[in-house]
Amino acid sequence: MIYLDNAATTFIKPPSVYRAVQKAMLCASNPGRGSHQSALKAAGIVYDCREAAADLFHMDDPSRVVFTYNATHALNLAIRSIVQPGSRVLVSGFEHNAVIRPLYALQADVLIAGTKLFDPASVLDDFRNKIESVDSVVCTHVSNVFGFELPINGIASLCQEKSVPLIIDASQSAGVLDIDMDKLGAAFIAMPGHKALFGPQGTGILLCGRTGDPLLFGGTGSDSVNRDMPETLPERLEAGTMNVPGIAGLLAGIRYVRDIGTEQIHAREQKLMEVLIDSMSKIHGLHLYFDPAGFQGGILSFTADRLDSESVSEYLSQKGIAVRGGLHCAPLAHQSAGTADGGTVRISLSPFVTPEQLMSSCRILRDMF
Repeated sequence: MIYLDNAATTFIKPPSVYRAVQKAMLCASNPGRGSHQSALKAAGIVYDCREAAADLFHMDDPSRVVFTYNATHALNLAIRSIVQPGSRVLVSGFEHNAVIRPLYALQADVLIAGTKLFDPASVLDDFRNKIESVDSVVCTHVSNVFGFELPINGIASLCQEKSVPLIIDASQSAGVLDIDMDKLGAAFIAMPGHKALFGPQGTGILLCGRTGDPLLFGGTGSDSVNRDMPETLPERLEAGTMNVPGIAGLLAGIRYVRDIGTEQIHAREQKLMEVLIDSMSKIHGLHLYFDPAGFQGGILSFTADRLDSESVSEYLSQKGIAVRGGLHCAPLAHQSAGTADGGTVRISLSPFVTPEQLMSSCRILRDMF
C-alpha cells in the first residue's frame, strides 16, 4: 500500500514508536496509583513525555503539558475553559468540526473571518477588522483540507494586542512547523499525538497558557480527599487512567521529531509537494488546489472533471493507494474554497513518503483519466 492519508493519521511510524508501546505494555502500569516499580515506571514515562513536549514547543513548565486522547478532546477542554454560552467567538473560514461543533453546542455566537484560500494577507486583514467585537478567537494553524498555512503569528499578535484569548488548533502543524507557545501567547494549543508527532491513536496534547476547567471529573492519583478536581495542572485536566502505552509511543515520536528537526521535516514535505504538483499538473481533467507562493503544508486537494471525490478515492484504494475523499470533517473549509458540493480528494504526506511512491500514484491517476 502507498499510504497518502497522513492528515488523518500517520500510519507509518518510526520503529522506535512501536518498540516503546510494546515495552510500556510489558513493564508500566498506572502512574500515581502505587509506589511499586510498574507504577513508578509509568510515572517516569509520562513525565519524560511532558518534558519532551515542553522542550519541542518552547515551554518552561512541563506541568502545563496536559495529555488528552486526541485533538478533539483537547479542543473541547480548551473551548469549554474559555467560551461561555452566548459569547462571541471569531474563527477562520477553515475550521474543522472539532472546533465548530463544540462552539455550537455552547450556543456561541460564531463569527467567521478569513475565507480566501491561500491568501494570508486577506485572512489577517479580516481578523484585524473583526477582532474588536469578540470575546475569544479559535483558529487552525494549517487547514486539514488544503494545507493552507494561516498567518497564525499575526493573528496571535492581534489577540495579544487586544487582550483576546486565543485557542490554536495545531492538528496539522505540530511536528512539522515550529510552534513557540511562549511567543504565541495562546491560552491553549491543541494537537493530536497520532499525526505528525508519530504517536499512536488515542493520544493528544493540550498546551496550557492558563489553568482551564475540567471536562471530566474523577481520580487523579493525588489529593484524593478533595471532592473537587485539583486546582493545579496537569492533574486538574487529567481525570482517570492514562494511556501509558500510547504516551510511551508519543514520547518516542516526539524524540524522533526533535532529533530530525521540524525545519528538516517541513523542507522534505515541501520537496515532495513539488514533485506531486508537477506530476499531477500534467494530468488532464484534474483541478489542483495549491499555492504557488508556498503558504501550504504537505496536503494537496484536487477534484476531477468526470468523477466525484469519493469515486476517485475508491478507485485509488483498489489500486493500493490510500487517500481520502469527501468533506474531511471540515465543511466550513469547503464552503470557503467553493468545494462543498462533493468535496475533494486529499493527498497528505509524511517524511516516510517517497518521490517514487508519488510518481507511481500519478501514473495510476493518469491511466484513470
